Amino acid sequence: QIQLVESGGGLVQPGGSLRLSCTASGSPDSGFIFNNSPMKWYRQAPGKEREQVAHISTTGSFINYLDSVKGRFIISRDNAKNTVYLQMNNLKPEDTAIYYCNVWFTRRDYWGQGTQVTVSS
Repeated sequence: QIQLVESGGGLVQPGGSLRLSCTASGSPDSGFIFNNSPMKWYRQAPGKEREQVAHISTTGSFINYLDSVKGRFIISRDNAKNTVYLQMNNLKPEDTAIYYCNVWFTRRDYWGQGTQVTVSS
């Protein structure tokens, strides 16, 4: 069993910044090793489908972003802490959503509980 716990969401004005964190853990018999797992951030706005925001490879050498967040968001990871981050800068109202951490392991998706990000003046 894999557990993903997100934090760092909140209410911010347009142009502001937030840093999301997601810490991953696995039960002793799961075989989960964070260092071997590509990680993703998704978001879901009200009335819209969930969309992938960013992806980072196991070492951080390969990263990609949703077009609308390129140049504003930065995904990173600390394998010593089993944690992936999403630095969000120059936030816009359209970034308002619940943000989820995701990992694909043993042929299924695992999701965190989500953290709400609201961008509003």
